[in-house]
Amino acid sequence: MNDREKKTVSKMIRIYCCLKHKQKYKLCPDCCELEEYAHSRLECCPFGENKPVCEKCTVHCYKMEYSQKMKEVMRFVGPRMLFYHPYDAFLHFFGRKKIIK
Repeated sequence: MNDREKKTVSKMIRIYCCLKHKQKYKLCPDCCELEEYAHSRLECCPFGENKPVCEKCTVHCYKMEYSQKMKEVMRFVGPRMLFYHPYDAFLHFFGRKKIIK
């Protein structure tokens, strides 16, 4: 689960950086830092396989600065995920459970 979560977060940050910061081939330093921080938080998530979406989580593990940045990324990229990565968007927004076993 955490690997899929990491990939989804990375995709979201990459879309954001490409569209907002005009970075085509690599992340800008701020987005790179955000991606590394998000991955480190996912590694430490106490819920593991049962991780809820962050806004519904009872444990808020992001520092305020990163939390605000991630909210900005998700607000901007959320609707666009349907066009760039529809399968990931579906899994992220509509369900955490494995659909295909």
